[in-house]
Amino acid sequence: MDILIKAAQLILSLSILVILHEFGHFFFARLFNTRVEKFYLFFDAWFSLFKFKKGDTEYGIGWIPLGGYVKISGMIDESMDKEQMAQEPQPWEFRSKPAWQRLLIMVGGVVVNFIVAIIIFWMLLYVNGEQFLPVKNAPFGLYYSEVAHEIGLQDGDYVLKAGDIEIQTPNDIVKHIILEDCKILTVKRGDSVFTLPIPADYKSTLIASGRKSFANYRMSFVVDTVLNGMNAQEAGIIENDSIVSINGEPAGFYNQFVSIIENYKDKTIDLVVKRDTALVAIACKVNSNGQIGVRAKLGSLTSNVETVEYGFFEAFPAGVIKGSTVLVEYVKQLPLIFTKEGAKQIGGFGTIGSLFPATWDWTAFWSMTAFLSIILAFMNILPIPALDGGHVMFLLYEIITRRKPSEKFMEYAQIAGMVLLLGLLIFANGNDLFRMFTKN
Repeated sequence: MDILIKAAQLILSLSILVILHEFGHFFFARLFNTRVEKFYLFFDAWFSLFKFKKGDTEYGIGWIPLGGYVKISGMIDESMDKEQMAQEPQPWEFRSKPAWQRLLIMVGGVVVNFIVAIIIFWMLLYVNGEQFLPVKNAPFGLYYSEVAHEIGLQDGDYVLKAGDIEIQTPNDIVKHIILEDCKILTVKRGDSVFTLPIPADYKSTLIASGRKSFANYRMSFVVDTVLNGMNAQEAGIIENDSIVSINGEPAGFYNQFVSIIENYKDKTIDLVVKRDTALVAIACKVNSNGQIGVRAKLGSLTSNVETVEYGFFEAFPAGVIKGSTVLVEYVKQLPLIFTKEGAKQIGGFGTIGSLFPATWDWTAFWSMTAFLSIILAFMNILPIPALDGGHVMFLLYEIITRRKPSEKFMEYAQIAGMVLLLGLLIFANGNDLFRMFTKN
């Protein structure tokens, strides 16, 4: 069920973004009286699932869920319509328009995607504000992954600074190490504060570790909900029980509990819980998914959360800053994919889908959609033939040199770009499949 919910969110999010992206092209094409022959969500090779025609444009839904397109008359695109290009140019065709109009038609999709992201961030900040728990306010510090333990971090530590930059959230730590090339961390452990050097080759180690969490908030495990019909209910666990240990191992923190219980799938464990002031021993069966059927209270964290609220107009510049920050950070990550470790972390639809929550949450959905909208805008403006950026590159060449690339050259460039993009698509989704079949 979790996979279906994530897949549904992914499909809906990408469908919204693809339609809006193609509308950007469509808007400028119609603004300059350029004929648009087709406007499709998904690709319609051989047949379409649904279509209708209004004016000169056929609107429809294809059966291959890999994006969408608008077919603009007189333009060399993925349709490779050589028959049309062999005829004399017509006034309503793309190739008959001035270079500056063709340039606006091509950047229209990217512009709309970035505007959409800003509007989403604007509305999210206006409605919800910004909520975050500063690391320094975490009641029990952070817990760390194995790759973080390698440099000397211990569960319960507070990372206060990366270089000279103050850490606000756990995600900031790895971000500053990888993107800002931070060489030192300031750490609080108990009553002492010290600096922790970062090894020279640690960035590669972090990238190779993939999408595993580097650090997260540590919280005590107090039972909030006991799920009906699950093993915890049958065993007698009740709301407000505090987990103490599993088979004698300390499990008072949620991350400890999750880590230990994974080793006891389909087995019975001996739990010790604190109920009021008494310690109670309980035998409980763990199911095949490593669960007993309880949810933890987040009160120990939420009580320290800081909230920044925005008025309607105040939220707009904050949304612009947020969108720009996402774009800048993504651009900084781009060179990493050309390293051996980074190439292994490239992912396709499975990776993107995994970023959505397992339960439907509209705030998380729109936040992720805004993020993807910026990524879609940036990826499309890259100077690769077959992408918008490829067309923009050739149009800028035409504007500067006052010479138009030949149609035969454009055909070959389009084919080369399509082959490259298909190869990247296969590689990215192949990485997903490889990780799926080789994970522990």
